Amino acid sequence: MKEHLTGMLLVISGPSGVGKGTMVKRLMDSDPSIVFSVSATTRAPREGEVNHQHYHFVTEAEYDQLLEKDAFLEHAEVHAHRYGTLKSEVEERIARGQNVLLDIDTQGALQVMEKAPEAVSIFILPPSFQELERRLRGRQTETEADIQRRLANARHEVKQLPRYTYALVNDDLDRACEALECIVKAEKQKTTRLSIELEEK
Repeated sequence: MKEHLTGMLLVISGPSGVGKGTMVKRLMDSDPSIVFSVSATTRAPREGEVNHQHYHFVTEAEYDQLLEKDAFLEHAEVHAHRYGTLKSEVEERIARGQNVLLDIDTQGALQVMEKAPEAVSIFILPPSFQELERRLRGRQTETEADIQRRLANARHEVKQLPRYTYALVNDDLDRACEALECIVKAEKQKTTRLSIELEEK
């Protein structure tokens, strides 16, 4: 029997404070086939960052050229610097059988879904907005204004839920992580990604 597995594009979104980062880390620890794509950015490298390893560091002019070539799956401006997920970066890794994970907000996710409708999109929800507020306050890293802004953003983001392929409620971390792993395992078995050739003898 011969098997050929094509990688997938995983898009994971969820409100700030929902536990998305922890879930993504557990998923990647359990499945070495999952990788992050390397984004392009116009900001300068920070200490210890390596070009083409942490980011593709580009000039404003180079970024404009990439935009003109429609080279991005998604792009955004954050804190006066521009970031973008390169189509070529994602496509090359998927062709090698790797599963590329994008941990992005709903704005970026919707851009990706439009350009890559085959992407597997997963939205992670809190059990309630009250619980989300409790988690945000428990981090003790945000001001009151920050918390209120994140809660307002969360209500807007949750409205995009029907656009996603899957929804997961993180009411129990272990159970939510198990469900996330199950989604990925099932998606790997789809005939659009897995081809199997049986031997005659």
